[in-house]
Amino acid sequence: MAMWGGRFTEASLAEFKAFNDSIGFDYQLAQQDIAASKVWAAGLAEANLITAQEAEQLQQALQKLALKLEQDPTLPVDSGEEDIHSWVEVQLTEQLGAVARKLHTGRSRNDLVATDLRLWARDAAQAVRHSLLASVQALINFAEAAGDAVMPGYTHLQRAQPVMVAHWALAYVEMLKRDVGRLDDAVARLNVCPLGAGALAGTGVPVDRNWLAIELGFDSAAANSLDAVSDRDFVVELSAAASLCMTHVSRLSEDVVFFCSGEAGFFKLGDAISSGSSLMPQKKNPDVFELLRGKSGRILGQLVAILHVLKGLPLAYNKDMQEDKQGFFDLMQQWQQSLQVLATVLPHLTVKVDVCRQAAELGYSNATDLADYLVGKGIPFRDAHHLSGQLVLTASEQQIPLEQLTLSQMQQVSPVIRDDVYPALTLEAGMARRNALGGTSPAQVMSALTHAKVWLAAQQ
Repeated sequence: MAMWGGRFTEASLAEFKAFNDSIGFDYQLAQQDIAASKVWAAGLAEANLITAQEAEQLQQALQKLALKLEQDPTLPVDSGEEDIHSWVEVQLTEQLGAVARKLHTGRSRNDLVATDLRLWARDAAQAVRHSLLASVQALINFAEAAGDAVMPGYTHLQRAQPVMVAHWALAYVEMLKRDVGRLDDAVARLNVCPLGAGALAGTGVPVDRNWLAIELGFDSAAANSLDAVSDRDFVVELSAAASLCMTHVSRLSEDVVFFCSGEAGFFKLGDAISSGSSLMPQKKNPDVFELLRGKSGRILGQLVAILHVLKGLPLAYNKDMQEDKQGFFDLMQQWQQSLQVLATVLPHLTVKVDVCRQAAELGYSNATDLADYLVGKGIPFRDAHHLSGQLVLTASEQQIPLEQLTLSQMQQVSPVIRDDVYPALTLEAGMARRNALGGTSPAQVMSALTHAKVWLAAQQ
């Protein structure tokens, strides 16, 4: 049953109906539509536009419908109705007759769908937040389990300086902490209520819009009716937050794929999160991390799509805005699932401590420590950098580590070098010197781990 048929004398073309109807995806807003309708019925009764008895009938019928949908959320899909709002009205009319037809007094599908989508987005954001915190917890656990393990840090995908494995994990904790903040900011701006804004100019019935907002858990009512029905900033903000968060997940996944490769071999994939090859028996593939990496592209695409839908729209509501849902539903669901999977699979990664340490000791990653040693002997850093580079060249020509150069070889480059250079070139000494805030020294990493735990406890 169309909600707009009075001025039409011909039925819709089947092709138009199939193209126009949104019930195939906006059925996911059914519970939110029912919640908004319950509050609206109460508001109509308070304004004496329906009787208390009619309001109670509507409340009971809506509750009955909500219970049916709990049993089968896809119930509306094959109904032939245009959208979820039409389906709810038809279901109520079958139960209550004319009373049901009073429910839409003073409201439009424009303010109703805007309210429904905000309610859905708020619930979905809460599920994402839970999975984000679970991922943070998994990274903290990974950092703790890594203990004092050391690995090479990279720039340009070349070995650079040694870092603690825990320091690597805590870098991603910092990223996900920012993602939680962005999510919370988006939800704070999302949490205003469009209900009562009507089609575009505001409702013509004397309902208390602030009361409606509070009853639905919003902070306030939307201040401008034109903006209320046409605003999809919250869809864009959550999509942008998802895109950046999944970019972080993608970077983490790329690290893990590389660290689990035969070329690096720093981490070991548990069998429970690995897959094999249909042809090559020896293969153990990091498919789950490759999928996480791939999901970021899908989610970013949904952000670009909604921005393109909105960029040329005049005020107020336009049917283009029906395209705000399918991609957004997919994005929020994929975001939440990806984070939950990440939290689930991280405990199945183990650190190959000996391999990591050996790799950290190679590649002249202590060259900066040698330069710092020379600075400590009074040589300006730029000169120390040059001298250290000369010694790296000498060592690389002999295919030995820096610390295996003899003292006489080192003194040929700089006579200030003494026997105390060798303790300064150890991994432990190099990391201990990185003791400024945020560094990779064991003391700083332990402090960062403690702060991460405190932050996480405050989020629960």
